[in-house]
Amino acid sequence: MRIGELTDVRAVRPEAVAEAVARRVRPPSLPDRPLIIAADHPARGALAAGGDPVAMADRGDLLERLCTALERPGVDGVLGAPDVIEDLALLGVLDGRLAIGSMNRGGLAGSVFEIDDRFTAYDADAIAASRLDGGKMLLRIDDGDPATARTLEACGRAVTGLAGHRLLAIVEPFVAHRAEGRLRNLLTPEAMIRAVSVASGLGATSAYTWLKVPAVPDMERVAAATTLPLLLLGGDIGDDPRPVLDGWRRALRLPGVRGLVAGRSLLYPPDGDVRGAVDAAAELL
Repeated sequence: MRIGELTDVRAVRPEAVAEAVARRVRPPSLPDRPLIIAADHPARGALAAGGDPVAMADRGDLLERLCTALERPGVDGVLGAPDVIEDLALLGVLDGRLAIGSMNRGGLAGSVFEIDDRFTAYDADAIAASRLDGGKMLLRIDDGDPATARTLEACGRAVTGLAGHRLLAIVEPFVAHRAEGRLRNLLTPEAMIRAVSVASGLGATSAYTWLKVPAVPDMERVAAATTLPLLLLGGDIGDDPRPVLDGWRRALRLPGVRGLVAGRSLLYPPDGDVRGAVDAAAELL
């Protein structure tokens, strides 16, 4: 199927979506050092990449970039909201790849309710029913916003629910605060240590929980705050990817850091070379 045919299929034969998801060939196991491409940003209204505020707005272009990334050696899977996962399943590019469902997309980027990150996409039962390999959730902890408590509770339930299906739970935790009306993540070692410590204790069991964290200074101290496996996240890297790659390389040497989840930095690299950006990341692993 071609990207241009997706809308026709969705309009005329919507049952094809479930059929495509059901026939996906799942990988036999979780790779030891996974590289996962993140594409769940649009569902939270976060469309910017590389200085372009609407870089991710063209769905056909995004899917082309994802297909390019998924065909590269060393790429193990994709992380996305239901619409993106289902588009990729219809295109037939998920066989043998991990498919991680993004769960809480309700804290829209830039909104006054951003910290109240409601579960508006997958829940644990839907992830299991769709034969996905796990779920991912975002957790921002703002001591000045009481809505943090609701997100904490919802993430705890999601971790428990995924563990009940023996599915991977990926928690992306931050300590955050509002500055000039915008929610900002604190990327100091101390803030990340606190975020990791809180996220590690979510749910009735941590047996299936992995944490997704940025590579920050003194990463050794952050990794030492938990025994849970860590995945590095890759945000927007600006015009020069070398400092970010160096930071990933150093962090990946730590025993607790087991892989990389990157989206915009690989899909929208400064030079436009998706293959080259993905291959450079894969080489680190």
